[in-house]
Amino acid sequence: MWLQQRLKGLPGLLSSSWARRLLIALLLFLIFSWYLGAGRSWSFLRGQAGPEGAAGQCLQAEIHRWKSLVDRGEGIYSTPQEQLHAPFVSGNGHILIDMESNKLWVASSSQPGSAPVHQTEYSPRVGVHLEGSRAEAQASILWFRKGAVLSVRCASPAALQSARDCVTIREEFIAHRSRTNVFLQRIHINNPSDRPVSLGVSESPAFGVKFSTSVDKVEDREVVLHSGKVLVDNNRIVLVVVVTKKLNSRIQVSAKSEYTDNILSVVWTSEPIESSKLEETFSTLQDGAKKELVELLRASVDDLVVDHQQAWMDLFISGVEMRKITDSHTPSSRTVNTTLYYILSSSTAPLLDRRLSSEERARLESSLNYADHCFSGHATMHAENLWPEQVSSTTQILQLVTLWTLTLQKRGCKVLVAAGAHGAMQGMVLSFGGLQFTENHLQFQADPDVLHNSYALRGIHYNQDLINLAVLLDTEGKPFLHVSVKQQEKPVKLYACEAGCLNEPVELTSEIKGHTFPVMVTQPITSLLYISTDLRHLQDLRHTLHLKAILAHEEHMANRYPGLPFLFWFSVASLITLFHLFLFKLIYNEYCGPGAKPLFRSKV
Repeated sequence: MWLQQRLKGLPGLLSSSWARRLLIALLLFLIFSWYLGAGRSWSFLRGQAGPEGAAGQCLQAEIHRWKSLVDRGEGIYSTPQEQLHAPFVSGNGHILIDMESNKLWVASSSQPGSAPVHQTEYSPRVGVHLEGSRAEAQASILWFRKGAVLSVRCASPAALQSARDCVTIREEFIAHRSRTNVFLQRIHINNPSDRPVSLGVSESPAFGVKFSTSVDKVEDREVVLHSGKVLVDNNRIVLVVVVTKKLNSRIQVSAKSEYTDNILSVVWTSEPIESSKLEETFSTLQDGAKKELVELLRASVDDLVVDHQQAWMDLFISGVEMRKITDSHTPSSRTVNTTLYYILSSSTAPLLDRRLSSEERARLESSLNYADHCFSGHATMHAENLWPEQVSSTTQILQLVTLWTLTLQKRGCKVLVAAGAHGAMQGMVLSFGGLQFTENHLQFQADPDVLHNSYALRGIHYNQDLINLAVLLDTEGKPFLHVSVKQQEKPVKLYACEAGCLNEPVELTSEIKGHTFPVMVTQPITSLLYISTDLRHLQDLRHTLHLKAILAHEEHMANRYPGLPFLFWFSVASLITLFHLFLFKLIYNEYCGPGAKPLFRSKV
């Protein structure tokens, strides 16, 4: 009955012009919303689907192995479904190779803190492609701990339609970490089909007017010499010489077989020079580059790769690990590790130089183990210009390197900048959490108000030990500090105490479970944790801080953000009470006041 009465009144409602307009607008809004939602759904489905054809199915099987690596923040990849507009580079501070643009960048100085800021017209990447008509799918990964760019291409000849018969071309691009003049391109081709395949090999012909190419012979080996120049400030010139072995123009891979090759290139550059010294310098560079290439061709390529990967793994002993992020302005593990990799790729590593004297090595290692007054100032965790979510070009990488170098130098970390890539890693880790070395201790001076995120700082050098410091959250969401120590050859006793150092300092050991400390906040604000080799120093420190109070973290946050004032809640309660009194009065007047309606109707 109720529904029938409402439907009878519908024509009268629609007779109003404003009602008709409202109904039309509502229908248009629903149609538009449905269209947008369907579009997003289709695009989502398309994004999840793999590339069509046998080549796409083959590629999916290849990149599936990368998924866990990327999820841990140890690399970034670009696939046909998830295209990433970020520079895939490999570098060592002397050279930097941008794989997407196929360009070589070189440094004009070998001094720590200088980056490969000069782009050349040389294209270092050798192209390998399956001849004839084919379908092809490609994906690339930038693997931080290997310091390499890996590329996978799956090519399906027109006559083959099965994913099991796809030709797979795997390439690895390495700017060697310790041998700074060396660039290595590794090629592995797998042909599982029943037919032989032919692949073409091509070098980029567009070297520009500033580069020339010639063929030479060194110890019965044919090599290709590429020589050119880069103009720098004050009309000075940086000379660039690249020597690589001569390649065949075609590769034949038999049925159900594999093919492997390693293309070694040696890049030698000069300091900025006057034009009058061109010929003499060119001759010196060419002789040196050819000599180094001959030495490399005699050596084991596998040993070169292992040496390179070990150097990168040693760098990433230190680092930052984001575990739980509860806000939008804290960088992710991917952002942090990508930034670290870009900076390290553009930084020299003098500690890896075999020519370094023992005295100089000891001096650099000493600066790493105790960088006095680094890092001063507030933590950089939320500095979005230092930890950018998106970097889209090599030029932006070099601008980021300049900004980081300047920041570290101005915040008391000049000795770390002078230590090259190893020092840059230490400085960035210290800055992320607000760690600072003083004359007698290492202090953790993070802002107590931003400890709602969980993260870990690993591999912090302190004397001969490596310290891991983590900010963790308990089951109730309260932060606490976890410290563990990885002792080196000569163990040194370390002690730590929380803010205020009121409790007796705790000796840090290499136990796996580590040590935990509560987060205490002092008034006025001081550091949350102190670590030192001097027990007496920490015991005396409590008498020099001159504190008014020491609060638990949750008590500090409650005082800092006490909520809305009492007057607000009193006003809300008063309004609610008045409303109910007014409502009660209306009901009373309706049924109990003068002229009130009877509560029950008479049947008569």
